[in-house]
Amino acid sequence: MTIELKKDVHDRAVQSIERYFEQTQGERIGNMTASALLGFFLQEIGPSLYNQGVADAQTRMHERLQELDYEVHEDEFGYWKSPATPKRGLRG
Repeated sequence: MTIELKKDVHDRAVQSIERYFEQTQGERIGNMTASALLGFFLQEIGPSLYNQGVADAQTRMHERLQELDYEVHEDEFGYWKSPATPKRGLRG
């Protein structure tokens, strides 16, 4: 699976990479170099990040499913437990 970014996200990431190199390394890299570096990261490291995100989502969904019975559970046969239940027939 190829991980692709939307154009605006890609452009902002490239700008961030350029800024990072300039501020931390004191070196200016061009737009094409930054874009190539981003492409490398997406291809090499992206799948690991993606897989971790999927695993985190699965864990969270599993936790929520375990809570489902507590959140939506209804007690059965509660008619006779209700204080408003008439004890002598249904006539008024």
